[in-house]
Amino acid sequence: MPPATDRLSTGVECDGLVVRYGATVAVDGLSFRAGAGQVLALLGPNGAGKTSTVETLEGYRRASGGSVRVLGLDPIADHRALVPRIGVMLQRGGVYPMLGPSRVLRLFAGYYDDPDDPEHLVELVGLGAVRRTPWRRLSGGEQQRLSLALALVGRPSVVFLDEPTAGVDPEGRLVVRRIVADLRDRGTCVILTTHELSEAERLADQVVIVDHGRKLAEGSPAALAADPDGGSVRFSTDPGIDTASLASAVGGGTVVTEESPGSYRLRPPAGSASPAVVAALAGWLAGRGLAVGDLRTGRSLEEAYLAITGSGGDGGAPDREPPAVRPGGGDGEPERRSRT
Repeated sequence: MPPATDRLSTGVECDGLVVRYGATVAVDGLSFRAGAGQVLALLGPNGAGKTSTVETLEGYRRASGGSVRVLGLDPIADHRALVPRIGVMLQRGGVYPMLGPSRVLRLFAGYYDDPDDPEHLVELVGLGAVRRTPWRRLSGGEQQRLSLALALVGRPSVVFLDEPTAGVDPEGRLVVRRIVADLRDRGTCVILTTHELSEAERLADQVVIVDHGRKLAEGSPAALAADPDGGSVRFSTDPGIDTASLASAVGGGTVVTEESPGSYRLRPPAGSASPAVVAALAGWLAGRGLAVGDLRTGRSLEEAYLAITGSGGDGGAPDREPPAVRPGGGDGEPERRSRT
């Protein structure tokens, strides 16, 4: 991993970014930074302004206010110089439907002066068995993997990943996680947008949560998920256990609640040592022959996210933002369907 000074010297800078669509403010004074060798996850509900922010960083949308820099370059004024140095993974589109992974990667490799080896990338993303299968016949997860390979073919210094694990099977998720970790280790700056918060928790060094175009919170996944209740323990076992007996076994002042059948939350007294609490919990369960399932202290990033945004949205639909049109593009064709 690059030294700290190098990590902060290159990457992405967003300072007071404002994006407007007429009277609608989609991004309202957003600021964050991501250095080389960092993975930053940009999270938010539908319509939060994530897509508008990323499109501005990629140079396909002009900021209404504030400024953005990618690798020290202005994405609009220096667009021609910037494009060969960034990789963009799209959720869908941007690929000729009759071309297979090998052919389309060879085609895209021709756009760069020093591309990665297309056949290496085919194997890297686990598409060797379908290297000649046309895009339209690939599964959704295989199409996602090919989109990831296309984002990497130019050996980019900054990569933008849009829902990289959407529709990807468990094996494919492991591939994506490994590739993102490798990018980090090579000093690549990765900007990730996703609704899959468990993936953001696994992949990101830094998280920025936005809503209505404004930053609500920023920090590492662990810092954002820190439990404000000071050391709650969540666990699962048989439904209907004697919560009063368990609370007494852990110690005075402990409260145990069954939040849903078989899922519990244990709140120990303030200042209790988590290892001692977990040991008491495990001993109580073992004494009654009860198996323990999921067990963790603190909150998940998803729980923290829902608390921060005050939302329980489905997190599955695309951002509800006006369709983007590339500067000088066609008649209202949606943005980010192609990288050319």
